[in-house]
Amino acid sequence: MLTSLALIFLFGLIFGALFQKLRLPPLLGMLIVGIVLGPYALNWLDDSLLSISADLRQIALIIILTRAGLNLNISDLKKVGRPAILMCFLPACFEILGMLVLAPPLLHISYLDAAIMGAVVGAVSPAVIVPKMLRLMEEGYGTKKSIPQLILAGASVDDVFVIVLFSSFTGLAKGESFSPWRFAEIPISILLGVLLGAALGLALAFFFQKVHVRDSVKVLLLLSFSFLLVALEDALEGFVPISGLIAVMSLGIALQRKRDIVARRLSLKFSKLWVAAELLLFVLVGATVDLHYAYAAGLPAVILIFGVLLFRMAGVWVCLFKTKLLFKERLFCVLAYMPKATVQAAIGSVPLSMGLSCGNIVLTVAVLAILITAPLGAFLIDLTYKKLLTLNEITEKAFDDSE
Repeated sequence: MLTSLALIFLFGLIFGALFQKLRLPPLLGMLIVGIVLGPYALNWLDDSLLSISADLRQIALIIILTRAGLNLNISDLKKVGRPAILMCFLPACFEILGMLVLAPPLLHISYLDAAIMGAVVGAVSPAVIVPKMLRLMEEGYGTKKSIPQLILAGASVDDVFVIVLFSSFTGLAKGESFSPWRFAEIPISILLGVLLGAALGLALAFFFQKVHVRDSVKVLLLLSFSFLLVALEDALEGFVPISGLIAVMSLGIALQRKRDIVARRLSLKFSKLWVAAELLLFVLVGATVDLHYAYAAGLPAVILIFGVLLFRMAGVWVCLFKTKLLFKERLFCVLAYMPKATVQAAIGSVPLSMGLSCGNIVLTVAVLAILITAPLGAFLIDLTYKKLLTLNEITEKAFDDSE
């Protein structure tokens, strides 16, 4: 396992830096490293590491969502209002609708299989989007109208909605009856996640105020409680619906509201942790990609992915209808809401393992969605944010003063 970790970090760093020099997203280099080192190519990664790959990817996701919570000012999000709520589910609904329209004629599958495929592909990747939006917040682009905060919050919640839909559709494919309760679980799981995370965040804020501990210890405490929140979701599955990842983000937000200075210092610590976590996440996501599936799907699957992306873009545009955002700012939101990676890597193979007839084609489209949208979305965010978003006047003045 140690050799595998060394290969991941060394080649991930080298190829990430190389792609950055070429003005391409570093994560594309990391994905390629994972594909080449993974079991479907050179097979240089130890089986023991691959067996815990899902857990390692989840740890990386927890790190970036905790950092997001520490940086997300809830009052900025309140200014956005309605669009912030719509972004949590409407673009995914549009993309699933697009899959229902396009997949049956293109891939010759049933509408239920298309719905399952739409639920797999419909989630955006917080692991791609969140660090990009944090960077925009740090640089001050679009922050006056809370554009990065809007995208960050939507990307963090939309996964909960899509995964519930996925479990409902796969249940129907296995012959289970449709249960409206599963849809009622969505707001309940989000609300309970927010309440539990906020309560824990406030408790930690009080503890940090009363007890002096080093920032490194605070990071360990935050990580430990975040792991427990996600583990609690698994433990209560089937009894009480609760979103562990929403709770993790809520914990950071509550701590930031009560102890802002501490939150800023901890955010810097988590940004350093993200350097290693990002490498693990995207290299291991790349290792799940089987290019044979992608090659076998051919042109119809590629056309399908770009087609449903157009539906997603229409969904984002509807969310921003009657807002004060300029055309170019709306265009940025549309482009920024494209990347897919983590959810597709996590659940893309589930229909196949369940023995569903659509298993192979769902996995194939999930693989292609990662390969196409993750690097393309990241590239377009980096390429356009300075052109489409306005630099906050305060930040701009700070830059001028420092020169």
